Amino acid sequence: MPLYEFKCKDCGKEYEELVPLKSDNVPPCPACKSGSVQRKMSVCGAMGSSGSSSCGKSGFT
Repeated sequence: MPLYEFKCKDCGKEYEELVPLKSDNVPPCPACKSGSVQRKMSVCGAMGSSGSSSCGKSGFT
């Protein structure tokens, strides 16, 4: 399950959540409970089957 970064459009809180790949559900903001959040782009967000990050030291594979 990939780790995604989100930013709340209402209060500006940034947070990370594990979300299933094919899910369109966006987790609400943990600070204000708003559903108005935006998924941020991130360089590395997936874990390999061994539990290790799929990114190297630079953030790229």
